Amino acid sequence: MWTVALMYSLVGAVAGVLAGLLGIGGGLVIVPMLVFCFGLQGVSDDRIMHMALGTSMASIVFTAVSSASAHHKRGGVEWVVVRRTVAGLLLGTFAGSCVVALLSTGLLKGFFVVFLYYVATQMILGHKPKPSRSLPGPVGMFSAGGVIGLVSSWVGIGGGTLSVPFMVWHNVPLKSAIGTSAALGFPIAVAGTLGYLYNGIGVADRPEHSVGYVYLPALAGIVVVSVLTAPLGVRLAHALPVDKLKKIFAVLLYVVATRMLVSLI
Repeated sequence: MWTVALMYSLVGAVAGVLAGLLGIGGGLVIVPMLVFCFGLQGVSDDRIMHMALGTSMASIVFTAVSSASAHHKRGGVEWVVVRRTVAGLLLGTFAGSCVVALLSTGLLKGFFVVFLYYVATQMILGHKPKPSRSLPGPVGMFSAGGVIGLVSSWVGIGGGTLSVPFMVWHNVPLKSAIGTSAALGFPIAVAGTLGYLYNGIGVADRPEHSVGYVYLPALAGIVVVSVLTAPLGVRLAHALPVDKLKKIFAVLLYVVATRMLVSLI
């Protein structure tokens, strides 16, 4: 049991440092590490990706509250955007988690691999969308929230990789887009966690100490330790060349994605 606790504490430590240092979403790091750890524990191949996605979503519930609160205190959250997208986010994320329950680990890994390649390429190129339009109306914001929530549920993230470019493209200042994205991560994580809990109840081949598709020992280790190590990442961000580190991390994402791709062949 101590070995398991140490393993998931290390996952939380890495996720926290990278989140603070590079400003990346936790799920992007947590999901592939959980897949590796669950493999070491002998979790069924049929359930390994579902467990990783569900546990990642559950961890974001806690980290999103802390992050959103910090941004709100600095006036960095556009609550109008949150109100206009929250219904779409909740519906899209919950529906996406229900779809995931019907898919095989192979398909889910394949989708995650494509997403990792996309994110890594964006980090290498440093591409930022040019502000070119205003935010859409209620229907458009609901639809955007639905798409962001749907994709987020399929890759176990809080949606920042998608919501920040969307808001910047629609003339929301970058700092406000980042802060607002942190607030949007909470409804995404709540809806996704509920979906993974509901769809995983009664499913066979899940590891002990799991509720639905959420593995509690991993959740505890990730949440507790990542909260402690994130400030260290923030301090390092002020002392290290972050732009260069992002490119190095992007190469690492390519390696992780390729390793997962090879495991599918």
